[in-house]
Amino acid sequence: MFIKFKLNKPYKHIIRGDFSMYKLKIENGCYIFKLDDMLKQKDISINQLMKDTNTDFKVIKRIMTGNLVKLDIFVLARFCDYLNCPLNDLVQYIPNKK
Repeated sequence: MFIKFKLNKPYKHIIRGDFSMYKLKIENGCYIFKLDDMLKQKDISINQLMKDTNTDFKVIKRIMTGNLVKLDIFVLARFCDYLNCPLNDLVQYIPNKK
């Protein structure tokens, strides 16, 4: 199952202290991609994640930066299992205020 994104604007890299995330603005709100921060917190390299979850480097980088067109929930489930965290710790959706 995939979630498709219609990219209107490029993603934005946000760094606050030790926290690093990528924000992707879409029509109805925004997605915050926090995989990079989670890997730093758990002291896990991209190469280790790639090897242990059998995931291609390009896929990991796209999920880390939000530079993607679709999101594979099966890959996210593997990451959540491996990192022992809920999905919201990796990708967060924030709707626009009405």
